[in-house]
Amino acid sequence: MKNYKTYSITFFPFNVDVVSGRLWELDITGINEEESFLKIYTGENSAIITEDFEKVLDSLVNENLIERYEITEGFEEQRNWNEYWESKRNIIKVSKTLVIRPSFREYHPREGEVVITLDPKMSFGTGEHETTRLCLQLIEEIKPVNSKVLDVGSGTSLLAIYAAKLGAADVIAVDNDEWCLENGLENIKANKVENIVKPLLGEIDSINEYDFDVIIANINKNVLNEIAEAVSKRIKKTGKLILSGFYKSDTEEITRIYEYFSFSKNKELFLSDWASIILQKN
Repeated sequence: MKNYKTYSITFFPFNVDVVSGRLWELDITGINEEESFLKIYTGENSAIITEDFEKVLDSLVNENLIERYEITEGFEEQRNWNEYWESKRNIIKVSKTLVIRPSFREYHPREGEVVITLDPKMSFGTGEHETTRLCLQLIEEIKPVNSKVLDVGSGTSLLAIYAAKLGAADVIAVDNDEWCLENGLENIKANKVENIVKPLLGEIDSINEYDFDVIIANINKNVLNEIAEAVSKRIKKTGKLILSGFYKSDTEEITRIYEYFSFSKNKELFLSDWASIILQKN
């Protein structure tokens, strides 16, 4: 049975999106939002320690994004995550055309709606976070019909599944977390797109194909900057790139780095403090 070290973090003001966004930059397994705190999960053998969280939270204090915080360590045995998520998950209407529903909630779609069945468990990508919503909106916009698509850091495989639902011909969903691989495969099968979406365990350097029409990466800023060259090598000329997982204030830096690898920015979208951009290979 897989067990977890846990860190319960209270902070004021309770700005969940900003704090969770920064915490995802650490090598953590999952985040649960409770009524008045965040519970962070790491593997029982993880190298992450309390001081790592303190550094992140201290930087948020210095930026005046939070005033104070408190961390409590704990330990938790693997629970029945299906039962847990059933108590938490509801139907999410992401846009006029996209609805995300847990497998245990019934929904009768209206004409023209795309319904995705998603049980995220501990993987990132539920459709609720701003960066996920922005990516879904941009996938709708580029219309990936008959495209070859790569989703880097795929989490639940939600973005990969949506690309397939919108007509993509071949989709690879890659993530370096075994839990995400397992959960992604479950969601892919639940949506009957296993003939289109292939989940892989690894990172972008594990991908030995270099002809993608579309690449999607909803990851934190540091990782996006690190993989720019690898992304550039794997996308077709005139291919489209969707990036998210960063703040509005980071848009210029990320755009500049990708411009060095012959990308130009086509569009940017913002939601709260978060950003997403479409770039095209020149």
